[in-house]
Parts: sequence; C-alpha cells; structure tokens
Amino acid sequence: MDEFLPSITLAIPPPCHNSLDFKSLPPRTPESTGDGWNLSFFSHTKNQPISHKGRRFPPISASAIPAFTIPHTPSICVPPSCYQVMPSPLLTELRNAIRLRHYSIRTERTYVDWVKRYIRFHKLRHPREMGSAEVTQFLTWLAVDRNVAASTQNQALNALVFLYREVMRLPLDDLGGRVRAKVPARLPSVFTEQEVMAVLAGLHGQNWLMAALLYGSGLRLMECVRLRVKDIDFGYRCIVVREGKGSKDRVVTLSDVLVDHLKLQIANVTAIHQRDILAGFGSVWLPHALDRKYPNAAREIGWQYVFPAIHRSADPRSGALHRHHVDASGLQRAVRTAIRNAGIVRKASCHTFRHSFATHLLASGADIRTVQEQLGHSDIRTTQIYTHLLERGGNAVVSPLSRLLPNLVPRK
Repeated sequence: MDEFLPSITLAIPPPCHNSLDFKSLPPRTPESTGDGWNLSFFSHTKNQPISHKGRRFPPISASAIPAFTIPHTPSICVPPSCYQVMPSPLLTELRNAIRLRHYSIRTERTYVDWVKRYIRFHKLRHPREMGSAEVTQFLTWLAVDRNVAASTQNQALNALVFLYREVMRLPLDDLGGRVRAKVPARLPSVFTEQEVMAVLAGLHGQNWLMAALLYGSGLRLMECVRLRVKDIDFGYRCIVVREGKGSKDRVVTLSDVLVDHLKLQIANVTAIHQRDILAGFGSVWLPHALDRKYPNAAREIGWQYVFPAIHRSADPRSGALHRHHVDASGLQRAVRTAIRNAGIVRKASCHTFRHSFATHLLASGADIRTVQEQLGHSDIRTTQIYTHLLERGGNAVVSPLSRLLPNLVPRK
C-alpha cells in the first residue's frame, strides 16, 4: 500500500511546539483512504485517534514516536503547512512515462485520474496485485452501473493498459479485444449560414473574435485558445497552427474581415505584456525546453498568447508564474448561451463552427483535398463525412413523396 499512497512528514516549526523535541520524529504512512491528509488538530493523549472533519485516523502511540516529549498542555495546534504530503511513487512513475512520450498535460491528468479511480474501486489494492480480471470488473462497473459512453469506457481502458504495459511492465492478457467498446459512427452537427450569423451576433468582444476564428479558419477550440502572436501572418493572410491534434502543424486561411480585429487584439496583448514586464513578470510558457535554448524568448511579444488570461497563474509542472492563455470554458459557456438565445435546439457547441466551416467550403465549390489540408485530416475519408448535408442531404436524393404529391395539404 505504501507504494501508491502518500506519506506525511511532521515538520512543526518552533512557535508550534514550545519545548517539544521532534528531531527524530519518523514519517508516517496513512493506512486510510484518500490521496492526502489535511490535519489541523493533534491530540497528545496516548493511543487516542485523530479526528478531523468527521474522519477518524489511526492512533499514534508513544512508542511510535520515541523523541516526542510533551509538556503539561491539553493539546497542540498543528497548522496544515506543517504536514508535507509526499507524492505517490506509482503515480510519479506514471507521469514520467507519459512525459517521456511527450503526451499532452490533459492526457496526463486524464490517465492519472483513471488510475486513481481504478485503485479506489478495488478498495486500495495495489495494481500489481491485480490483473485482467480486475480491469474487466472495473470496466464492467463503468458500463453497467455508471452507464458511461463507449468513448469514456475506452479512455479508461487505454489508461489502464498504459499503466500495466508501459509503467509496471505487466501486459494484460488479451484484454483490448474483449472489453473495448464499439464507438458508434455519428454525423457532425452543422450550422446554416443564418445560424452562424445569429450565434455570432450573440457574442461580444474577445469571445466574438475567437468564435469568428473557429468558423472563419476551421480551428479547433484549443488551437484557437493557444494561438501566439508570431503565428498570425497578416501579409499572407494565414494562421500557422502549431502542434495541433496529433502534434501536427498546418497552415489555415485568415479571413480579411478579421485582420483589423486581430491587430487591435494584438495591440491589447502588447499593452498587457508591457505592464507585466514593468511588474517584474512578462514571461510565458515555452514548449520543449525552448526557455533554456532561447533564454529571452519567453519575454518576447511574439511568443505571447493572442488571447491571454486576465490573471497570472503558476505553471502546473514547473511552478513558475506566467500569464497563460484564457480558459477554454469561458468561450464554451458564451457560445452555449448564444446558441440558446438564437433558438437553436439541436446539439451544438464550439466545435460545430469547425464542422460548418468544412461543409460551407465544400458547398461553395472548394476541392475536398483543399478542405482536408485546412482541417488537418490525415485520411480523406474523415473529410468526406462533411458532404452529407450538401445540396439536399442523403447524397442529394430527392424524396419520392415530393414528386408524387408536390402540393400535399394535410387533412384536418
């Protein structure tokens, strides 16, 4: 159990313990559930358990703490900062294996979360003690009791297969073919041109500009959010998408309508960047250790995000304080509200702008190969799915009812 559960080390500063001696206090490994401990009260009574927020923790005997001497005080208040939560060795190894393969941080968080759920489902048993049967049991619980979608079930399976095969070097026995769910083929939802105008009319400011880029250039949501100033070429009227889906770069078109709006946005970014520099900040996150190769690049305006966040934040891996890009959820909420206000009842989201971009290009006579390059599809069959709504839908088939009864009036 101690291989994947966190350990806690007491490190109480002098103001907290008065005359107590904690020099040889050993680290303790919790034997209860949970990823971490947040204790605020420590009882000095021998063998008395610790209670916090309704949870009871194992008692600490005097023999377990040989150098722990307490004066005549009823209790000691230990601030949460005195407890150092040690990372799980198993999860640390999992994260290292993911970063070794240059997977995205979103994939890392997703895989770690699924591994935690798997361990908790089996009552904190170590994954080395389990195998294909336990994985199948967990996936069955997800599909039957939790009623998750097929893609969610396959995502959990991928995380566990990665854990056993790449981290613990214990390949599962023919598991993928037996429990991998079949993902149904679905047709994309597409806006009409009138609906695109109605949704854009319900957006304002930065959200309008981002949504206009989604439709005008066929960008994915995160590709738009992660745009940097240097990737917009006003001379050639194009945008260079860096490390899109599958870590591929591509060049997409830039609408002439958006040129002035983007120039104004970049002017605002420049003003924000100058204020950050005067405040002692001004750096931005750079991929693949470019901050060591080019030490000054992180403070250059070209590397700044086109849509920066309002506040600076700490990098989740390095802890450095940067101004990151805006959170994608803000645009998602704004688009969802605009779709509802436009009276559109079918399922739609930010990604529907990308579907509409491809469909409307094909409808205007663009070559399907050109649309494939704009979208960044590796297979032409992926692009062909957007032809389903061209002309009259159903591959331009005219219903026979329209030919037999062109002026049909329903009976009252």
